[in-house]
Amino acid sequence: MNPLEDLLQQFPVVVLDGALATELERQGRDLRDPLWSAKVLYEAPELIRQIHLEYFRAGADIAITASYQATVEGFKRRGLSQEESLDLLRRSVRLALDARDEFWREPAHRSGRLRPLVAASVGPYGAFLADGSEYRGHYGLSETELMAFHRLRFATLLEAGPDLLACETLPSLLEARALARLLAEFPEAYAWISFSARDETCICEGVPIAECAAWLDGCQQVVAVGVNCTAPRYIPTLIQAIRAATSKPIVVYPNSGETYDAARRCWQGTATYAEFATAAALWHAGGARLIGGCCRTTPDYIVALSDWAHRLPKARC
Repeated sequence: MNPLEDLLQQFPVVVLDGALATELERQGRDLRDPLWSAKVLYEAPELIRQIHLEYFRAGADIAITASYQATVEGFKRRGLSQEESLDLLRRSVRLALDARDEFWREPAHRSGRLRPLVAASVGPYGAFLADGSEYRGHYGLSETELMAFHRLRFATLLEAGPDLLACETLPSLLEARALARLLAEFPEAYAWISFSARDETCICEGVPIAECAAWLDGCQQVVAVGVNCTAPRYIPTLIQAIRAATSKPIVVYPNSGETYDAARRCWQGTATYAEFATAAALWHAGGARLIGGCCRTTPDYIVALSDWAHRLPKARC
């Protein structure tokens, strides 16, 4: 059964959580490392759990796990054994499940809400490379090779019991096709597929987002299609293109609105959570049903987003 069905039937907007990695940095962790946020899975796992809990308390209906950059290959390159690497993948899911269960045990949080979900993050092959290629694509791998890379991670994450997978920040339709085909090997699994976009019409590799959405429209195990880790100014037109190509729910979780200066290794510009919530209302009006935040969004962003979303009339959509 589609794990999103109850939420989508009862609420016009499903609220996702916000950034994990930049939130870890905001709380003092140094992520200048090829493993990025994945290294916190063994350095300070309780901090990850606490951030998940903060997002649930902020109003998130779905938490995304700390497995975006967690791969067996990446952990083994750090010197961990295969079993240690697999256990860290399982841990990423358990941390979010534990936080969700703690949140749901608090009676005050049950009023007007459904039990939140946990989506296990599956980042692109480019995240493992840790060279920025999740924003370029063009890996030089075939669809079959990409399936082989992701297969063990799929199996291990699903073994830990998430509600669904979040295949996110994909720069490439080829990789999206590989992941959709791989889902068929796990017939009880569901996933959303979310691309990184370079402008208002195309994903990072240059393929129109409408073409990506149209290809995924027939994939029954793909329960939503959208974009993340993308500038908010591109989101309205991207939603319009996706909506024209698929009847699937649209998921969007853009960055805060600031831009990253790779040379200086810092974020430029300003953004506020109030502006983000105002923009979210426009994204919803355009057709987005699942809305959250990516880089530089914080629990305050999700509070503002959920305050707006949970004031909308509850009706079957």
